[in-house]
Amino acid sequence: MKIDDKTIDKLAKLSSLEIDESKREHLRSDLADIVNFVENLNEIDVSGVDATFTTISGGQPMREDVVNADEALAKHIMSHSAKSEDNYFIVPQIIE
Repeated sequence: MKIDDKTIDKLAKLSSLEIDESKREHLRSDLADIVNFVENLNEIDVSGVDATFTTISGGQPMREDVVNADEALAKHIMSHSAKSEDNYFIVPQIIE
């Protein structure tokens, strides 16, 4: 996969980041290295490896799902949001 300006523009839009022109070449190089590394993983023979595994004996421990209606905690969390309304986070639209 080739990393070009169009790809960087798309990633910038999806991540809501502004990428300075002076840093684009370095970013392009870093992203190309990452993509090449991931593509190398396709060459590994995993035919004899189980699809999933866990290091926890007996599987993942479960816990009871208990609702915690702590209004002070909710207000504290919402106070860190850039935008919120009626106890919901408001985020920019990223899918057109």
